[in-house]
Parts: sequence; C-alpha cells; structure tokens
Amino acid sequence: MLDTALKFLTDELNTYLLTQTGLDTVKVEMSKLVNEEGKYAFELDTIAASIINIEEERVFKSQVPEHIYSNGQHIVLEPELKLNLHVLFAANFKVYEQALKYLSYVLTYFQSHPAFTSVEYPALDPRIEKLTTELQTLNYEHLNQIWAFIGGKQLPSVIYKVRMVAIQGMVPSSIQLPVLEINTNLHGQ
Repeated sequence: MLDTALKFLTDELNTYLLTQTGLDTVKVEMSKLVNEEGKYAFELDTIAASIINIEEERVFKSQVPEHIYSNGQHIVLEPELKLNLHVLFAANFKVYEQALKYLSYVLTYFQSHPAFTSVEYPALDPRIEKLTTELQTLNYEHLNQIWAFIGGKQLPSVIYKVRMVAIQGMVPSSIQLPVLEINTNLHGQ
C-alpha cells in the first residue's frame, strides 16, 4: 500500500507538471534520496519523492476486530493499521532557480488538491479510501537533522504528511463457526 499511495501521488504530480509546462523532461519519481556512496540516488533535473517517516495514526485507530463471513466461515481479522507518511520532495537541478520553480509547482499542486478519493480520482487504488496532504513546517534544526540523517547535502525540498494509508492483513486471527440461527423464548423461564 505504501508504494501504491506514493506512486499515485507522483503520477498525479507528473500529470500536473506536464499540463503546466507542456514539457515532459522534468519528472517526479519515487526514489531513495542518497545511495550507498553518499551521492544523490536520483537524476539531475528530477524531483525525488521519498518516504522519510511512517507513523501510526492513533486518533482514528480502531480497537475492534473486523468480522467477515467468507466461504461458510466467520473470520476475525485484526483492525487495520492506519498510517501517515512523511514524504520529502527534493528538487535536484543544476540551475537553482529551476529547482525553486519546480518545487513551487509541487506546493501549488498540493495547495489546490489537498485531498484525494477514489471517487474523484479513479487512478487511486479503491482500497485507499482517502489521502490528504498537509504541508509540514520545520525549523532549521529539524531540517538539518533530516538531511544529516539522510546523508546528503541539502537540496530545495518540502515535506508533506500524507494521511491515511490503511493496511489490512488478510491472515485471520481466528476462524469461528458462523451463527446460522437465533432462537428466542418469550414464554417464561
């Protein structure tokens, strides 16, 4: 699901860039930011989209297992895991002004498209009910720590929190016999 959500966002951004610029030379791609040698892992004149943190959404966490009736069995599944993704968009351009221009396109796109549903966006996997994006504002210290953690020199970048990707394992926690009939006695005990 993580790959599906990030792929959807990069595809949408690429479509937006094409409509805004008329060029398909600059792309947003899913990529790690730095390779093992400490060099950028994505090409020049590209915007990398990389998940830098995953957090559990505890506010909307379900405590109740899900019950499914399938093939004559009552199946109990653990509650789905709801996640927020912190996605860093980094612009690697030879000309600094171009990096800022294309990063502005990313900001503009998410400002005008803060939420995505599979009803409005058929390309969004129907298992993802809704994605919302929220710009994260970092102070200098946090920004420095993130780039030091990544292991690269800072590029023009922006971080968005993408809410909520739900992951549901299909391994049952228990399988029970289904309830086939209910009897009620209304006459005394």
